[in-house]
Amino acid sequence: MYTLAFDTTANACSVALLNDTNVIGFYDEEMEFGQAEVLIPQIEKLLNNAGLKFADIGLLGVCIGPGSFTGVRSSIAAARALSLARPEMNITGVTAFEGYVHSLDMSELSSFNAVIIETKRDDFYFQLFNGRLEKLTEPQALNYEQIIDLLKGKQVTLIGNGVERFLDKPSGLVLHAIRMDKSVSVKDIAACALEKFKARKLNFPKPLYLRAPDVCVKS
Repeated sequence: MYTLAFDTTANACSVALLNDTNVIGFYDEEMEFGQAEVLIPQIEKLLNNAGLKFADIGLLGVCIGPGSFTGVRSSIAAARALSLARPEMNITGVTAFEGYVHSLDMSELSSFNAVIIETKRDDFYFQLFNGRLEKLTEPQALNYEQIIDLLKGKQVTLIGNGVERFLDKPSGLVLHAIRMDKSVSVKDIAACALEKFKARKLNFPKPLYLRAPDVCVKS
């Protein structure tokens, strides 16, 4: 089965095309703006290069956040538009937390695996998983002290682009492994989507917002 996955929730536009578990097409480019304009043309390019049509895609996986408000909306809007064009296609949302934790290999996994994502504010986006990749907490925005309280006394693995800032202070935590990935890989989003399909746990994409958007009223 062919799987298409994409992510515009961070400062990049990323697309992956898989045949079962084999990556046959990949695109990733950092950009502050314009992900929505780049996404569809890059999907078309990957399909053309692989000699495929959109009708050949059996599963669509999309990152639903957390991330920038506009980036999350762009991903969700594109995924829903594609699902309307081909209603028989399987589709699922994948959180950045799920993508990060599913990228851990067996040597890195611990009984407690904490995904810490940068918010560019004083807090962090956080979720905790067990060694079977089952969620132990819901996704949430927490400050440093709140995360320490959840993790103290446990042997933990930390992963995410917020880990470096989180460890700026001496944590006193018992650390099994540390991964400071710059961003979640769209290849892991695709792999996680495929696992959801096999487990029959597909969920129609809905945006994951953990805080209100930053807006102001002009005077």
